[in-house]
Amino acid sequence: MTSPDIAATIREELARIAPEVDLDAVDPRADLQEACDIDSKDFLNLIAALHRRLDIDIPETDYPELATLDRAEFYLRTRLAAGFPGKASPG
Repeated sequence: MTSPDIAATIREELARIAPEVDLDAVDPRADLQEACDIDSKDFLNLIAALHRRLDIDIPETDYPELATLDRAEFYLRTRLAAGFPGKASPG
């Protein structure tokens, strides 16, 4: 998955959680919770959605790595490239 694909996935999931936010106006280095006016539950919903969409585990200790758009994209790209998938699906 390319960086633009990962960035698009983050934006799609964030748009589902905070549809009123103009993501093009959000500074990619700004704290997502503040910039998008989302609470901690919404932030956890974002992490869960990214876990499902990308099929990777995101340990709770790594949640701060998803605090901004830039950091989230970098973290997810790095994690995917390193081969840290989520639980294998049966099949």
